[in-house]
Amino acid sequence: MGATYAIGRGIITPLARVIYRPHIEGKNNVPLSGPVVFASNHLSFIDSIAIPVAAPRPVHFLAKSTYFDGTGLSGWASRTFFTSIGAIPVQRGAGQAALDALDQQRKLLDEGSAVALYPEGTRSTDGRLYKGRTGVAFLALQAGAQVVPVGLIGTDKVMPIGAKRPSLRHRITVRFGEPIDVSHHGPASSGKARRQATDEIMAAIHALSGQELANAYNEVPAHNPIERIKQVLPHERL
Repeated sequence: MGATYAIGRGIITPLARVIYRPHIEGKNNVPLSGPVVFASNHLSFIDSIAIPVAAPRPVHFLAKSTYFDGTGLSGWASRTFFTSIGAIPVQRGAGQAALDALDQQRKLLDEGSAVALYPEGTRSTDGRLYKGRTGVAFLALQAGAQVVPVGLIGTDKVMPIGAKRPSLRHRITVRFGEPIDVSHHGPASSGKARRQATDEIMAAIHALSGQELANAYNEVPAHNPIERIKQVLPHERL
């Protein structure tokens, strides 16, 4: 990340706090050192800006590689902006792409860094909180990291899905919950441990966000019959 991230964090964080005046609760719950996984609900594109801005320590998150692949002035601007807020390029998707993303985050945690991810997998389009995918628990159990649940409120009003620019009329709330040690659920190799740890994390997120529960996975629309069959059949969602 280097100098671009350091400079970007130094400029964007105070600027965003002045412009958007976010309500930040529970900052004292965030460990200031050691590996930490911020696990948050996901309502808007700006969630990945709100968390780094509100957190009392640097936070890294994964972003679509297309944000870094552009050419010309606009490509440079996009690449510089996302690097400056702690984004790391990754090919998004399921299967091997999902495993590669977890591997990138694991490397950061092994270095003692903090990463942010969304257990729901993608943004909620109806405001409800969807079931968590077990990648968050797998990552925390593998790395021995604490999980800080995060409840974001109002980001979908500041920048609804499809909006080209954020609104200045609304304020957001970022709530950091108490750290969760998921190690008591068992090893990362246990599917039961991953599921139980994920459910504990999602319960904490729900307590912070107050969202209605969807009691279902937030699935990306299937593009072919095989994907539709896989969504129906029982399997672990990473």
